[in-house]
Amino acid sequence: MSKKRKIHVKVGDIVVIISGFHKNETGEIMKINKKTGKVLVKGINFKFKHVKPNTENEIGEIKQFEAPIHHSNVRLNLKEVS
Repeated sequence: MSKKRKIHVKVGDIVVIISGFHKNETGEIMKINKKTGKVLVKGINFKFKHVKPNTENEIGEIKQFEAPIHHSNVRLNLKEVS
């Protein structure tokens, strides 16, 4: 059984990334997963997924998507709040 965590931000907040590869970048929170404690920030942490074709008619492609970040690695952007 996983516990739901209290998260200090909410959907629509402007946040600053405080650690990791995207440190000091800002973005808006789009989605929150309380079970895992992760947030999805718009325009931050893009990952790539290589997709093989399933049939002869399809073509392979590389899909780009935003991966979630742990809520402890973000803080509210106080400049935007004021």
